[in-house]
Amino acid sequence: MILACSSLKKSFQGTDLLKDITFKIEKHDKLAIIGVNGAGKTTLLRIICGEESYDSGEIFMPKNTKIGYLSQHNTLNPNLTVYQALEDVFQSLIMKEKRLRELEQQMSSHQHLDSIMDEYERLTYEFESQDGYSYQSQIKGVLKGLGFDESMWDMPISILSGGQKTRLSLGRLLLLKPDLLLLDEPTNHLDVESIEWLENYLKNYPHAIIMVSHDRYFIDQISNQIVEIEHGKATTYKCSYQEYAIIKKHNREVELKHYIDNQKEIKRMQESIDLLKSFNREKQVKRAESKEKALAKMEKVEKPDALPQAIRIQFQPLVESGYDVLKVKDLAMAFDKPLFEHISFEVKKQQRVALIGPNGIGKTTLFHLILNDYMPTSGKIKLGTKVMIGYYDQEHTSLSFHKTIFQEISDTYPQMNNTEIRNACASFQFKGDDVFKTIDVLSGGERGRIVLMKLLLSRCNFLILDEPTNHLDIESKEVLEDALLSFEGTILFISHDRYFINKLATQVVEMNAHGCHVYTGNYSQYLDKKVETKETKEKNQSYIENKKAQSLQRKHQNQIKKIEKEISHLEEQIKDFNHQLQQEDVLNDYKKYNEVTQNIDETNRQLEDLLEQWENMQMD
Repeated sequence: MILACSSLKKSFQGTDLLKDITFKIEKHDKLAIIGVNGAGKTTLLRIICGEESYDSGEIFMPKNTKIGYLSQHNTLNPNLTVYQALEDVFQSLIMKEKRLRELEQQMSSHQHLDSIMDEYERLTYEFESQDGYSYQSQIKGVLKGLGFDESMWDMPISILSGGQKTRLSLGRLLLLKPDLLLLDEPTNHLDVESIEWLENYLKNYPHAIIMVSHDRYFIDQISNQIVEIEHGKATTYKCSYQEYAIIKKHNREVELKHYIDNQKEIKRMQESIDLLKSFNREKQVKRAESKEKALAKMEKVEKPDALPQAIRIQFQPLVESGYDVLKVKDLAMAFDKPLFEHISFEVKKQQRVALIGPNGIGKTTLFHLILNDYMPTSGKIKLGTKVMIGYYDQEHTSLSFHKTIFQEISDTYPQMNNTEIRNACASFQFKGDDVFKTIDVLSGGERGRIVLMKLLLSRCNFLILDEPTNHLDIESKEVLEDALLSFEGTILFISHDRYFINKLATQVVEMNAHGCHVYTGNYSQYLDKKVETKETKEKNQSYIENKKAQSLQRKHQNQIKKIEKEISHLEEQIKDFNHQLQQEDVLNDYKKYNEVTQNIDETNRQLEDLLEQWENMQMD
């Protein structure tokens, strides 16, 4: 065990933020902390690394455990260059290397050779055992992986952007290889290529990781358990995010059933007490008093949070567009220098198209060309018949910050009555008095939801969305996904959120400086097709080698399929046990309920072992 937190509590100005945080993490575990914005996730990381105090509870950690913490604020030396910032991690190795060169010079003098050789052998052993011969290649690999090409290595840190400094701080941490790596939103400021590199790096990281992230795809790729902070309490789920979402929904339904049953029993007992008292006889009054004592001792089940409401409004476009919504042909754009060229793709009615590519390639610029804000250097853009565009920009410039949410919608759509406005707001999780908050006090994610609500209410038939999930917590992203999946028009969107792309996209356009590639399907299918394309190229390069590789791959895939079949069998068992938990005779029988729960736990343990085998085989 590398860390255990027991009953941690933290309050700010008399308000409890963390009430009961209990979990543990063992060596090599990869743990993701999730929860809504403001739940206390970053505070918990700061407590673990000693930057924040806690009011009560205990933290257990082996002596001399090295902790590395990636916060939202970097502490880089601005006088160093990009390369020097990472090279600085290996100062002790560099000093050993320098001393070895000095000893080699002294050997030629033949004076005190025995003592020189003793020191030389000791330092050589230490240098080799600490990977002294590879530290430079490690530095270069991390810099390239995090998006710093060689032209940037001699740049002073002082001129870097905030995002670049965060990436450099992450690079330093990865090279330090602490026993416990704490990461707060590590995918911020990274493009998809860098995120994928980081995923592969962290999958093979030799020590424990605790990360806070809103990136559900990233969580699924790396973590082997999830800790959810909700109402100040921590709940551990030893599963993927997708499985967590299913379990969470089921548990919420069970909790709600127990709460309703508990309320019914309380009501029944109270009605019995009131009836006995109404007789106004000593015997009945004593029985009523006895029942009142029993009611006071009775366990009261807390009311669980309501399940997030599904989007109730159907966002029907005012008019249907033609089948051909957008045609982009051989498009090129240059400002001071060329940005991109030979961009060609088409968007058809009711498609949801994801535009992806590295940062700085010109994706947002392409949107502005479609919106006719700029003129292209060359090429053509053609919109189809009856196309009505609604544009979502990252800066939320369409909002009036002094207005309330209700006023913003009412003033934009005066034909809507109060009930219609409230229903629309509720669909985007603005309920009750929330609608009377002024926009200037809202978070970036909340403002983003209002912009999207306005777009969908505009009844346009072609949404163009630039990073709509930025600043959203996981629950808000899921509300957004539901809204967009219910939209009956066409969508073209930019996003770095691969889980979001996977759920929403029916087509992926991958953009580069010299053209684009179009893939049918979501993000997973895009990755599969990229692998197929790569395999085809390799086949053309070496037919015989590829045949051997295919043979090995088939054997490997057969082994994977065998494991997958066993996994499916266990998943069916778990599904059956979960179904049993919903049966009245089980819900009302404490022993049966415990027995089924134990069966679920045991089957889940078997499933975890198989999933670990499956994951290891995926990495082979």
